[in-house]
Amino acid sequence: MSTAIEIAAAVSAGEQTASSVLESYLSRIDDREAEIHAFNAVTAEEARATAAAIDASVAAGETVGPLAGVPVALKDNMCTTGIATTCSSRMLEDWKPPYDATVVERLREAGAIMVGKTNLDEFAMGSSTENSAFGVTHNPLDVTRVPGGSSGGSAAAVAAGFAPLSLGSDTGGSIRQPAALCGVVGMKPSYGAVSRYGLIAFASSLDQIGPFSATVADSALLYSVIAGHDARDSTSIPLPVPDVQATLDDGVEGLRVGIISELMGEGPLEGFEPEVLARVRDAANALAAAGATVAEVSVPSTIYGLSAYYQIAPAEASSNLARYDGVRYGHREPGGVNTAAMMKASRTAGFGPEVKRRIMLGTYALSAGYYDAFYGKAQRVRTLIINDLAKAYADFDVLLSPTSPCVAFPIGAKSDPLTMYLNDTCTIPSNLAGHPAISVPFGTGADDLPVGVQVLAPMLGEAKMYTVARAIELAASGGQS
Repeated sequence: MSTAIEIAAAVSAGEQTASSVLESYLSRIDDREAEIHAFNAVTAEEARATAAAIDASVAAGETVGPLAGVPVALKDNMCTTGIATTCSSRMLEDWKPPYDATVVERLREAGAIMVGKTNLDEFAMGSSTENSAFGVTHNPLDVTRVPGGSSGGSAAAVAAGFAPLSLGSDTGGSIRQPAALCGVVGMKPSYGAVSRYGLIAFASSLDQIGPFSATVADSALLYSVIAGHDARDSTSIPLPVPDVQATLDDGVEGLRVGIISELMGEGPLEGFEPEVLARVRDAANALAAAGATVAEVSVPSTIYGLSAYYQIAPAEASSNLARYDGVRYGHREPGGVNTAAMMKASRTAGFGPEVKRRIMLGTYALSAGYYDAFYGKAQRVRTLIINDLAKAYADFDVLLSPTSPCVAFPIGAKSDPLTMYLNDTCTIPSNLAGHPAISVPFGTGADDLPVGVQVLAPMLGEAKMYTVARAIELAASGGQS
């Protein structure tokens, strides 16, 4: 399959039509979507109209953008004008936004073609895409296993060849973990580097939109398109976007790489599969062979990241999801003796079990008498993590860890919520700190399933992060581009 860069170059040069590219991807969707269920909606007719417009622009000699004719799948929590945006929840099953998210606007301006809205854990709450109100997404590499979550549909779409690119959102690892389990590249940008305008909120101090792709170069291209200041997002960083594509192949000679010992099974954290840890060591050795200085580094407070996250994220979710009451937004259950009864019935019918669990956890953490003991303490742990990472980055340019402690697990294997939450052990620290991180496939683990190696970088350190990710990708392929 062609990369996004190759497709855009061919379409822009008139060597291929956007329409022919699109039809080849729609054919793949027709072939396998029934067994994978990557999408909540395939927007074939809208995509064909966009492709025809791009072909007309190319024929007229017009410039059509860096993603000319490239099919892109969107996680179904990003607003799309007139196209249902459901968050995989009955609560928003029939909602069609009157506006586009900023990232959607930027994709259109870049010449991309939206092929559909992808399945996710309801309101992005989960690590397996089993919590969707519209059914489970299956891993294209083994349909008996999960694709990870919550952006499992977006990861599966790229892994199955349904689209060369997709977008997901990452609150505690929801791009990087499914990327690892599906054997693709998944990247979470610095907090504020990509606009959240039009992203339906889960936890507003943690959420970030980022790219899925088959290659690191394609990821860098998509990041360059969607990143940048947006006045409509009050948390958007008012700085120019660094040119991550220009430094992609600079190599790692002289760079300092730290392996986080607490995320390598050397502390109290459990559940790391030995094959996963071995692949991270292999990637570190490959970077050392390419000229990087590699050493172990302790980031002590990362062992508390999971506990802090599951206070902060549900608390913010409790606040954000209060608007879905059948009056202001969301599903409205008919009947009820009064407004309170109607709201209760609407929320009971509209939300699934995991969303209800997190709303209750968050409401408890914010309640009078418990705020300081739970939410306040979690925020102090968050500060500890930020400070410990800052100390590590004083000595290292980037850090390394597994992305997920395990490879893709069978559907239904982790029904206990705590067991499921442990999948986010390695990814959560970057969200709490607001730092960028990327997962790159590197070899296989148990049952010959892919392993993801995570590269972490300091705030706005995307350029060096991508350079290291590219070096890992080259090592994984034996030096072949």
